[in-house]
Amino acid sequence: MKRYGYARVSTNDQDCQLQIDALKRAGCDLVRSEKVSGTSRKGRTELETLIEFLREGDELVVTRIDRLARSVFDLQAIVHELNAKGASLICTEQNIETKTASGKCFLDMLSVFAEFETNLRRERQMEGIAKAKAAGVYSGRKPSIDRDVVRKLKTEGVSVADICKKLNISRASVYRVLNE
Repeated sequence: MKRYGYARVSTNDQDCQLQIDALKRAGCDLVRSEKVSGTSRKGRTELETLIEFLREGDELVVTRIDRLARSVFDLQAIVHELNAKGASLICTEQNIETKTASGKCFLDMLSVFAEFETNLRRERQMEGIAKAKAAGVYSGRKPSIDRDVVRKLKTEGVSVADICKKLNISRASVYRVLNE
């Protein structure tokens, strides 16, 4: 049986070192870390590597559940994969071990709160954007496609495929501009 640690922070200006130190103190043989959002499993290559590497009896250790997943669905999928391999999850700060019934129950409750927190943050962000737009402060992302160039090329008889190649944009983007 081996213990493998996983540390994650969301942005490049954050640091994983406190998590890494805690995981080493918890007896992890190896610790992998990454700087990527926890709202999805996309792009979380270190986590995927650890899950692939786990064998029967091994333990995946995190400091807190929200370091592993921010949605109930993702957390349940990870736990299901661990169970299928005969591995378990340990959370050091929240005293969770999926080997026990109480640990599984507590994990489920915490995952609901982690997802709730993410949804609240998203709502606050959208409210802030709406307020900034109403005040004329927020204008959104600058357009990445010069619509006039797309229209000009089309009126010159350039095919959609050639417009795509020339401007390095998708067909959907070209058609979206042409149908405006």
